[in-house]
Amino acid sequence: MAKLPQDFEPIDAMRHSTAHVLAAAVAELFPGTQFGVGPVIENGFYYDMKTVTPLGPDDLVLVEAKMREIVGRGSAFTRREMPIDEAIEFFRGRGQGYKVELLSDLKSRGTTNLKDEELQDFDPAAPMIASIYETGDFVDLCRGPHVASTKEIGAFKLTKLAGAYWRGKAENDQLTRVYGLAFASAAELEEFVRQQEEAEKRDHRKLGRELGLFVFSDLVGPGLPLWTPKGTVMRELLNDFVWSLRRPHGYERVTIPHITKKDLYETSGHWAKYAQDLFKITTREDHLFAMKPMNCPHHTQIYASEQRSYRELPVRFAETTMVYRDEQSGELSGLSRVLSITQDDAHVFCRVSQVRGEAEIVWEIIQKFYQAFGFELKPRLSRRDPSAAEKYLGAPEDWDKAETALREILEDKKVEWIDGVGEAAFYGPKIDFMAKDSIGRVWQVATIQLDFNQPRNFGLTCVNEAGEKEPIMMIHCAIMGSIERFMSVIIEHYAGVFPVWLAPVQVRLLAVADKHADAAFAVARQLRAAGLRVEVDADAATIGAKVRRAETEKIPLSVVFGDKEMSGEPWQIRARGSKEMKVMRAEECEAWLLEISRERSM
Repeated sequence: MAKLPQDFEPIDAMRHSTAHVLAAAVAELFPGTQFGVGPVIENGFYYDMKTVTPLGPDDLVLVEAKMREIVGRGSAFTRREMPIDEAIEFFRGRGQGYKVELLSDLKSRGTTNLKDEELQDFDPAAPMIASIYETGDFVDLCRGPHVASTKEIGAFKLTKLAGAYWRGKAENDQLTRVYGLAFASAAELEEFVRQQEEAEKRDHRKLGRELGLFVFSDLVGPGLPLWTPKGTVMRELLNDFVWSLRRPHGYERVTIPHITKKDLYETSGHWAKYAQDLFKITTREDHLFAMKPMNCPHHTQIYASEQRSYRELPVRFAETTMVYRDEQSGELSGLSRVLSITQDDAHVFCRVSQVRGEAEIVWEIIQKFYQAFGFELKPRLSRRDPSAAEKYLGAPEDWDKAETALREILEDKKVEWIDGVGEAAFYGPKIDFMAKDSIGRVWQVATIQLDFNQPRNFGLTCVNEAGEKEPIMMIHCAIMGSIERFMSVIIEHYAGVFPVWLAPVQVRLLAVADKHADAAFAVARQLRAAGLRVEVDADAATIGAKVRRAETEKIPLSVVFGDKEMSGEPWQIRARGSKEMKVMRAEECEAWLLEISRERSM
């Protein structure tokens, strides 16, 4: 996502300036190029452009060399302002039709019609004044900010070319998008490139296919993963783990349908905000239904189905179920961005005085869950953006109370936390947990969210000590959030080398010869009956080939099963990636593996 100027850190100003140097280099090398927009994005920038002849990968080398030459000149970034009509004529005279279109659109319809990446060029506080920046002979429409001169630009690298429709519309011109990285130092750039190379090796889309965890089908459609038996085993193990942490705290399971009348989401407030993201169904009788994009409105109706006494509260509902969101096809990516999202969802209905205790219970569950995977967690207070009040439901004073309650929890925990301005959901603030994986990437995972709007919209109350109806609060709490997205994270976190308790196959018995196969299968059936996940490799390959295959398929434990094993002698258990053997009898191995599975200790 493009960053807006008000979000800029010093590193962003440098990245924005590097995007201008990219455009300046292209303008020198390829005269007649028309430029679109060049926003800052995470870790770098891009610039959309239309050259007279299409750019190819080899051209990136030339462009990058020219950029270094421009940086070496030490040209200043000089700002000028002009009335919008003057700016339109200025860019028309330079043959920059896309800039003219942006300026004309701004003049006629204002900043609300512009995308985030386009807003980088304009100041909403002074929309009829355009600012331009000159860098040597290059001039660009831009709001800024920039560094003082090209000498202040750090380490950069152009990475790839992509196609992009002008302003994201298929009926418009197709432009070339040039992506680049930019960091303050060469060491930071090199570390990021190393991390990206490692991430490519760990790509969950590649590993998921190689390990047989999930598939996609053109007949089913993009963004709709199909889970194999092995992948389903992992999903269920993860879901069971979450439930084992929730159950002792009084959570109860509920079940809801996958569709609903439009009325439910109109009442909750979701329809006004998310109507374009919903899959809609019209019945034979012309009733409009939606496939649920979230579960909370349904859960409110279970709570509202009977009058609740204050003595019953908190009421805690939990459900793992799919929701559906109509994402654009270009935004879909493996398991990270899908159309069918499985949520380990829970909602707590409680009094205001109970919010603190319930939030701390969820915090404890989150900590225990993520410790099992070795993730470092850092909480983020995701609160509203005070400058964009129209994005949120509810009165400012209610937001203040809710944000204060969450801030107090963070301060009492005495942990380092991130202030996430503008990261709140439209109906309430939340604590999001950011997890750092094994190669240093940060992912947003679990969440604790306060909601005072939906209880009000649905009239949710309890009868208090005085016999009066008292408004209640609602806490949304997801541990994995989306199982699909969490699976993508842990596949890459472990590089497919899953711990024994989570691996879809825990042990593989390698039959030495055909005469050992029946006994190996009999032992495997016995272990499976005890609750373990065991396979037998009984084909005609050599034992050496079978050992290598078990390693390639990342099986945690393997046992060569021959005459000695068939006669009941102790097994020599080979751990993945190790030449050392663990020696124990079959019944000892069974007890050991069951303990590992129960304790999630290996």
